[in-house]
Amino acid sequence: MSVIVQKYGGTSVGSTERIHNVAKRILETQRAGNQVVAVVSAMAGVTNRLIEMANEVSPENEPTEREMDVLLSTGEQTTIALTSMAINALGGKAISLTGAQAGIFTDGEHTRARISNISPDEVQRLLDEEYIVILAGFQGSSPDGRITTLGRGGSDLTAIAMAAAINADLCQILTDVDGVYTCDPRVVSTAKKIDEISYDEMLEMASSGSKVMQSRSVEFAKKFGVKFEVKSSLNNNPGTIVTEEHPNMESVVVRGISIEKEQAKVTIENVSDEPGVASKIFHAISESGVIIDMIVQNVSKTNHTDISFTLHRSDLKKAKQTIEPILENLGGNVEMETTDGIGKLSVVGIGMRSHSGVAAQMFSALAKGGINIQMISTSEIKTAVIIKEGSLEEAANIVHEAFNL
Repeated sequence: MSVIVQKYGGTSVGSTERIHNVAKRILETQRAGNQVVAVVSAMAGVTNRLIEMANEVSPENEPTEREMDVLLSTGEQTTIALTSMAINALGGKAISLTGAQAGIFTDGEHTRARISNISPDEVQRLLDEEYIVILAGFQGSSPDGRITTLGRGGSDLTAIAMAAAINADLCQILTDVDGVYTCDPRVVSTAKKIDEISYDEMLEMASSGSKVMQSRSVEFAKKFGVKFEVKSSLNNNPGTIVTEEHPNMESVVVRGISIEKEQAKVTIENVSDEPGVASKIFHAISESGVIIDMIVQNVSKTNHTDISFTLHRSDLKKAKQTIEPILENLGGNVEMETTDGIGKLSVVGIGMRSHSGVAAQMFSALAKGGINIQMISTSEIKTAVIIKEGSLEEAANIVHEAFNL
């Protein structure tokens, strides 16, 4: 008998009709001879509505993060109860558990908690008693018993963490897409579904704009060796297996392309080229909570240099407010210039480790398309460029064709 963890997103459980369909699918999985834990998200739109209501009752003061966690956790609790009811109505034997009841313990940081430990005894006991366990995603319990939520991608993380804790044979992330594609099919109509992808490739694509999975869930899967499948909840087509790297994977040089819109760039010009300057800038940015992506520092020939970095457009105002007070400490005649309306295009593949010329082929394709590159960043298995946001989709199609994906 295999142990399978399934995760259903908000779209998959977005109505009572869809919950009924999910219930049938879960029950079929158990009746095929498996023990099943199903992790579910809040119904599509519910979380946003709860946030709206919080703002309506507290228009002058931002609600505390503690109370927001208590409120938002009710979305998943509604879904687990309805899903359990639906399975039981079909003749199954299901029981719902909140994160705390399932033994998911976190560090206590509200709205963005990290899982610190899972004690799966109750889940295992219920599985042994032939229950289907319906588990609330996105939530856990702090050391002192407070409800905490895991932030974006929290339900994926719940599923993968529970799969690791109960040593599941397979974890399935069921969504409204058939798997991971060579590029977003809404951007590149010729994009193909990828049958198998390594953790590292999936991490790079997730951190470069792919919306299928959040990178923290993939990091957790890699750390604990959880093989998982991304597939559709709307059909029975095979999905994309995300697993450990193996030698055959390197035969594919570029696995996929991702784009990330709504980026911005900050350039600090004419800073002193001396030890400690970069530290002052990025320590201040870190303290403000702004997440930085790409960083480029020019080569200095005059004891002064320029430092540029990219970030999400929504963080640009905070970054400017953070840097302005320290400009005078970075050398004489220092100026700050900001740019929005840019985006990031990335090509990813572990085959880059053993094949040369990927960057050259990418840059050549973009040049032929008349697309100017503003910044370049590389890693062992990724090459990323910053270009005008308005050119992103055209660039993705050009590069996708250039690599025959």
